[in-house]
Formats: sequence, structure tokens, C-alpha cells
Amino acid sequence: MSLVLPSELVVDRFLPTVRAMLAARLADRGLTQREIAAELGVTQAAVSKYVAGEGGGDDRFRDDPETVATVDRIADGLAGGEMDGYDALSELLSLVRSLEDRGPICELHEEEMPALRGLGCDLCVRGLDPDVRAERDVLANVRTAARTLASVPGMADAVPNVGTNVGMSLPDPADETDVAAVPGRIYAMGGRIEIPANPEFGASKHVSTAVLAANDADPDVRAAVNVATDDALLAAARERGIDPLEFDADYEDRGEHLGDRFANRGAVPAVAYHRGAFGIEPVTYVFGATAVETAELVGELLAARSASAAADSND
Repeated sequence: MSLVLPSELVVDRFLPTVRAMLAARLADRGLTQREIAAELGVTQAAVSKYVAGEGGGDDRFRDDPETVATVDRIADGLAGGEMDGYDALSELLSLVRSLEDRGPICELHEEEMPALRGLGCDLCVRGLDPDVRAERDVLANVRTAARTLASVPGMADAVPNVGTNVGMSLPDPADETDVAAVPGRIYAMGGRIEIPANPEFGASKHVSTAVLAANDADPDVRAAVNVATDDALLAAARERGIDPLEFDADYEDRGEHLGDRFANRGAVPAVAYHRGAFGIEPVTYVFGATAVETAELVGELLAARSASAAADSND
């Protein structure tokens, strides 16, 4: 794993670009190269290159509206005498903090350090606090669960037409933004499972609804996977001692309806399903404490279903 600090990118990529932008704008405002060099703390030779467009830099910053606005504001302030070096530094530090918050610096950091991709990293902004750690753990768990599902034999046949998803919530979730899932859902294509993107929080309303309803009934249940409803799969669950819970397919107030069914049962079952309705495909939810746990249970149920089908064919 490459270990790259955001500050390295600020020095190597951001600062040269901003200096070049400032030099060009100060020249446009009538400052001499000597004056520009004094303002920026660089040599006249460097200013000459900047003004000639030979200073290098990164187009991501040149094209970023916030960077452009800040540079223009600093150039106006320095050229007009309303700003000094302290004011300019304050503006740039504020800009850096903003660009580290899911901005161009953050994008560059993920490119230079691929291990950060898909983690929703905001380490630069929030620091390594317990909430950040919890979010990282959930995202990593969902990512592992998605890969587990992709490797399960027969999983492609269990994916409904609307797609499958796997979601997991933070402890004490408030709404769907506290539930991580795969954006765009997981689909079966050519007998293979396609995972379109790394998990993100707030990526799936449907699986989040099920997760939130389950967690409200039992805080230990924080994850769910949806698959196509199949009698053989339900039978495999019963053979494992799981009593699947049937619920109404209507999408309106599904969370409330699931909550009522869980309350009537007195617990959140490992498997809950509906038979569909007009325009609604039959779907089964598998619940668990973690996304990985639910994915593994799906794999076990599909394996049991396949074994049962093989035994029937031999009779």
C-alpha cells in the first residue's frame, strides 16, 4: 500500500498550480515580475515561467470554481492593497481545507492511495474519531459482503430483475444516510455477478428501509440482503430451523409494515419475504448482525437449495 499524506499533494500539486494562477492574474493587474516574485516568495525566473504558461500544475485546480474564485479574490486584494500576505495565507488555508473535504485534493489523494477508494474518507476533515472508524468498518464490511455474494455458486439465479443489494447500518441509525449499500445495486449479467461500485452511505432506499425497520426492532440486527423469493430457498431456510416471515409487498409504508410484523413475531427473523404484487417482484430479505453474516447465510441457503435439487434429481 502506498502511504501518501494529503499535505504532499498540497505541496506538489496544489501550490504550484495556485502560484501559477496567481502570477498570471497579478500580471494581468499590472504588477511587474519583480513585484509578483516578492508577493509569492518565488524567483523572478519562476514568475516568468508562470506568466508564460510554463509553470505546470494540475488542471483539476485550474478548473475548480472555488479555486478560481479564491485566486481571483487574492489577486484583487494584493493588487489593490486591500490584502497582505497574512490575508492571502488565510484565504489559501481555508481553500485547502475545503478542497480536502471531498474536493480535488481528496480525489487526488484517492488516486495516489487507492486503499482509500470507496471508504467515503473524510479523515482530513474530521480526524480519526470513533464515528469515522465506525463508518470505515461498515463500508469495509459491505464491500466484503458484496464480494462474498459475487463468489457464491448459483447467486446469479437468485438475483431478482430489480437487482440485489446488501446494506449495513451504523449503530443507532437515524435514517437511510446511516446505511451503507452498493450504488446502482448488484446485477447478474451472463451468469456472473456485477458489482457496479464500492459501497456508499445512503446508496439504497429499499434495502435501507428493511435494515432500519429490523434495527428498530432489534438493535443487534444491522444488515440485510435482498434476493428473489423462491420456495426452494425458503424450504432450505426452514430445514435450518429458520421460520421465514411473510409480509405484504406494498412499497408504501414498507418500513412501518415490516416493523409491525417484527413486533407481532416478537423478533426479527433471519429471513422475511413477500410474494409480490402488481408491478412488484417477489423479494426475500436475509437479515443479520453484519453484511458479511447475511451474505454468508445467503450462500449457505443457496448451497442447501442446490443440494436438495440434486438429491431430488437422483431419486
